Amino acid sequence: MQVKELINEWASTVQIEEPVMSMKLHLPLELSAHLMALKDLYPGRTLKQILVDLLTAAVDELEETMPYLQGENIIAEDEYGDPIYQDMGLTPRFLELTQRYRDKFKHNQRG
Repeated sequence: MQVKELINEWASTVQIEEPVMSMKLHLPLELSAHLMALKDLYPGRTLKQILVDLLTAAVDELEETMPYLQGENIIAEDEYGDPIYQDMGLTPRFLELTQRYRDKFKHNQRG
C-alpha cells in the first residue's frame, strides 16, 4: 500500500493484524500534532491504526525504492527471452531479514 492510498483506506473500516511487538515512541511535537490531526479527521481509526498504516505504507515504498544492483548470475528470462540478472542490491537482504523476523515472531506467538 502506498501513502497516497491511505486516505481511501481510512475512510472505510478495516481490521488490522494482531500486534506481535510493542514499542514506546517519543515523537517530536510537530509529528505528534500531525498524528492527532489525522485521528480527528478519521474518527473511525485509532491512533495505533493510523501509525501502523503509515509505517506499513512507508516501509512498502522504501522497499520499492531500494536500488537494483545487477549481479552476474542470470536467474530467469523475461517474456522477450532477455536475461534477468540476480539483484545484488539491498532488496534481497531486506527480504531475507524480513522473513527471518516473520518466522521468529510466528514461532513466539505459538508459544
